[in-house]
Amino acid sequence: MIDFALGEEHRAVKEAVRQFITKEVMPLEDEVLLNERNGRPALEPGQLKDLQAKARKYGYWGINTPEEYGGMAAGAVMSAIIAGEAGRTFVPFRFGGSADNILYAGTEEQKQEYLIPTIEGERRSCFAITEPGAGSDARSIRTRAVRDGDDWVINGEKIFITNGNEADFVMVFAVTDPEKGADGGVTCFLVDRAMGWESTPIPTMGEWGPAALSFQDVRVPNDHILGEEGKGFELAMQWIGNGRFMIPAGAIGAAERMLEMAIEHANNRQSMGQPIANYQFIQGHIADSAVELEAARWLTLHAAWQVENKMDARHASSVAKLYGTNMANRVVDRVLQIHGGMGYTKELPLERWYRELRLLRIFEGTDEIQRRTIARNLLKGHVKVGASLA
Repeated sequence: MIDFALGEEHRAVKEAVRQFITKEVMPLEDEVLLNERNGRPALEPGQLKDLQAKARKYGYWGINTPEEYGGMAAGAVMSAIIAGEAGRTFVPFRFGGSADNILYAGTEEQKQEYLIPTIEGERRSCFAITEPGAGSDARSIRTRAVRDGDDWVINGEKIFITNGNEADFVMVFAVTDPEKGADGGVTCFLVDRAMGWESTPIPTMGEWGPAALSFQDVRVPNDHILGEEGKGFELAMQWIGNGRFMIPAGAIGAAERMLEMAIEHANNRQSMGQPIANYQFIQGHIADSAVELEAARWLTLHAAWQVENKMDARHASSVAKLYGTNMANRVVDRVLQIHGGMGYTKELPLERWYRELRLLRIFEGTDEIQRRTIARNLLKGHVKVGASLA
């Protein structure tokens, strides 16, 4: 028998996190919208730290962080469930106590300098592989690192770097052996901002504020290589692949909240003497959204389950990301339509979600890249049709 029920612990955590998000985070939504309209940060750093400290008292700290570093080591399925609950609000809140998974590949000295302070919230990182001419094609990066004695000198540009304006150190990927290319010729470096790299904000249509990074003769000691020289591309794929299912996980939470808004509005909004919920077109929007939401939920949980069981989850994660992020975009469009003119105004958060969710189909692997990956796996026989049931 196949059991699709969440375990008792999963259900308990899901309910507790929902209570926290509802009680502590959602009340800030009006303030966040006002701040963003007036050009101020959605949340001040102090506000985020206070929220994270409150969550820590509830036991929610370091969701994916190993217990030896003070974390929950919750596992991929639990992480997806928690991300879904956090995704129910557009307040840019994230639980504290976590660090990029590839930082665990560092030496003991690097862990003391970068990993542990990042877990404790004392330092902030960013991941820099994308370049103006190497977005989805990460193998085409041109940033160079040239050995000079005990140092490396880095020159190049990175673009669309999340947290690039706020980070005090970067995990930057540079070509160290052009003849070997991506397989053996790319290295990851831990580079403090004080070493000389600069960032420039990139305005976007949503609230995501990425940066362009510039490296001009930035000198980095050899002991700041993360992992092994020439093994950077493997680290990059580990960083990207490990958390790809988390993107649709958050989108599911947003879609769920918006669908609830649509149902409430449809039942209360009167048109021509009756609730608009009585009209077939409105019912169709709600039904289609509910069906797609459930499909995305199980695709995402299946990908998380594969990760948790140390299976090759790349195909399942691509399927979940492609479907889940597109689902959320369709849901927000339908919900905005159900709300009519009010949905288009800034009085409701729908237009904000509309802009924010559009990003999910682009970053960490565009729709086109996911389709290419899925099709290639099937065409080359890496994955068989129906293999998820095997």
